[in-house]
Amino acid sequence: MHVDYPIISADSHIAEAPDTYTAYIDPKYRDIAPRVVETESNGDVFVIDGMKATIPMGLVAAAGKAWNELTPRARFSEIQRSAWDSSERLADQSRDGVSAEVIYPSVGMVLCNHPDFDYKAAAMAAYNRWISDYCSVDTNRLLALGQTAMQSPEAGLADLETMKALGMKGVMMPGNPQVEDYDSPVYDEFWEACIDLDLVPSFHILTNSADNMGRQRGPKMNSFLSIIRGVQDVMGMFVMGGVFERHPRLKIVCVEADAGWVPHYMYRMDHAYKRHRAWLTAPIERLPSEYFREHIYLTFQDDFVAFENANQMNWQRLCWANDFPHSDSTWPWSQDMLTEHTQHLTAEQRKAILCDNVAELYGLDTSLLPIGGDSLAAA
Repeated sequence: MHVDYPIISADSHIAEAPDTYTAYIDPKYRDIAPRVVETESNGDVFVIDGMKATIPMGLVAAAGKAWNELTPRARFSEIQRSAWDSSERLADQSRDGVSAEVIYPSVGMVLCNHPDFDYKAAAMAAYNRWISDYCSVDTNRLLALGQTAMQSPEAGLADLETMKALGMKGVMMPGNPQVEDYDSPVYDEFWEACIDLDLVPSFHILTNSADNMGRQRGPKMNSFLSIIRGVQDVMGMFVMGGVFERHPRLKIVCVEADAGWVPHYMYRMDHAYKRHRAWLTAPIERLPSEYFREHIYLTFQDDFVAFENANQMNWQRLCWANDFPHSDSTWPWSQDMLTEHTQHLTAEQRKAILCDNVAELYGLDTSLLPIGGDSLAAA
């Protein structure tokens, strides 16, 4: 795709380096920190104390592989080095025509569902220190988000202060906090702090207790279709729970759940409000879709339906992403896909979804970024 502006991925990832947790965690937890174990069946896997499932690097970092090459089995020496070594990240970023990336964790997604909040907090604090170092090679093109375990509203506030000091752009939230739920007024001070500190909260798929690819009806592939439902519930809770009513400046991000479902979801929320609000109560004063359109940003990668139906949503809240280096990534074919998927959009809409929306959300100075698209990939 030929453009004259930067292209920003609103959701990219890393494959945490083998020493992310063992080297950066509080020494109290070092012996039980998340760590890499070599296995015969699945290659290198991350093992997390207190959790049964292991995390195979072969699927965490599988961008660019054909469908019939995807396998969980891989060693760190066999995956894209840029996934865990930032000295090579910018080259792979440019190869995809991408000018900057908002960086999310991979192992950290699984940690969101760890039952021990103290352990989770220690591991996430270690990750925050490691990702800050990883992104330090170019903080304009590598945009770090921090993690909080949300042990309590007070602990969350302290985490925000640490993230701000580390220069982070936002905070990735676990789907389930330890104290009450996110629509409770006990979190009001936390949301205001996110606004005041310019740290955007985001909710990623597979970070919620309702997300479980191991529990499905029918074949395993059917579970793939269910992984967006947990984060949809979070979005509905923020809207219906009156969080945006109480915090009119708050913006949140729904990450990697696609966006083609949004027009019907907003319609369904409005139907519930118009028809059933006498008994299905919600502390809101306007149509739910009005809050959704204003306050919720959505990231997606290979979602033609989202591009096709941009006018049925607030397209100024749509943010494209390449999901590098995950198995669902569009890397390194993003420019070909974008050329096909965005051809019906106006130039204003295209630039908004590929650049301006995420730049406005995180307060990015796009003049510090290279022009993206085919010219960057060719260079």
